[in-house]
Amino acid sequence: MRAVRLHGYHQKPVIDEVPEPTITGPLDVIVRIGGAGVCRTDLHIIEGQWDAAMDPGLPYTIGHENAGWVEEVGAGVTNVAVGDTVILHPTPTCGLCRACRAGQDMHCSNSRFPGLDSDGGMADYLLTSARACVKLDPSTRPEDVAALADAGITAYHAVRKAVPLLYPGTTCVVIGAGGLGHIGIQCLAALTATRIVVVDRNPEALKLAESLGAHATVVADGEQVAAVQALTDGAGADVVLDFVAEQGAENDGFAMTRPGGSYYVIGYGGTLTVPTLDIISTERNIVGNIVGTYNELAELMVLAQAGRVTLHTRTYPLDDAVQALDDLDAGLVRGRAILVP
Repeated sequence: MRAVRLHGYHQKPVIDEVPEPTITGPLDVIVRIGGAGVCRTDLHIIEGQWDAAMDPGLPYTIGHENAGWVEEVGAGVTNVAVGDTVILHPTPTCGLCRACRAGQDMHCSNSRFPGLDSDGGMADYLLTSARACVKLDPSTRPEDVAALADAGITAYHAVRKAVPLLYPGTTCVVIGAGGLGHIGIQCLAALTATRIVVVDRNPEALKLAESLGAHATVVADGEQVAAVQALTDGAGADVVLDFVAEQGAENDGFAMTRPGGSYYVIGYGGTLTVPTLDIISTERNIVGNIVGTYNELAELMVLAQAGRVTLHTRTYPLDDAVQALDDLDAGLVRGRAILVP
């Protein structure tokens, strides 16, 4: 089968022919990929930023946002059958550790992360587990929902955590209306009654944000902190969801947060520099976010299949994976790029 393989850091991946995966355990599931999302994390992987944390053996297949059709199942699989349309939670989990029993799938002590620490889904087939499979309506096209497997669940997870803070009369600032942020805006509109203010440097991204439910937009032109302060009568936002968190956005995000408010970090790559006095004197919270739970992915798919959360996508054939990665890196992709084998 074809697979997008990384042979070395700071090198472009290549399309290799590799053996198809095989069933080895009773809960194994092989999925024929119908859509694989291209994520900014893939760019970070190529740069070697995840090497120390994940230590994958090179070469390996990238791709951690995957949906498709069940091709083969192990003897113990009962929740899906051959032919079912599925989206995959990004981390196949054990179900037995403390985190799994608490429903915190993303903190499973025995999980894998295909595409980061082992072979992922930018390929014709992917080996996963029954615990990772969320069954979808047969009419769902995997290419339309694949990026919800990571970008979507990550955005939804952050919004879901912030929901108790976003009652009527509050303001939530969203930094970045790109691949993750445009999903977060829709999740906010679906789950809360907060006023949504979106900050982005790209006017086209702000137009998209308005069409998705943003009540106000701010151009990131160097005066964005002051603009948010003006929109909130000088107080700042009750919640800031930072889908960028690099190139200075992380420090802007904290500065936009009101006393007693919460700054949610979803994007990454930058360094937040905050005097500890500023944290204790204003009681602002800094909240980290990574992926999300299986149940949150299932909830998100209910919204997606009802048309309340949609992905703005650009599709590429699998053989054009390098072009898709280059386009993402160059800022040429609005929404999400999806590889379709």
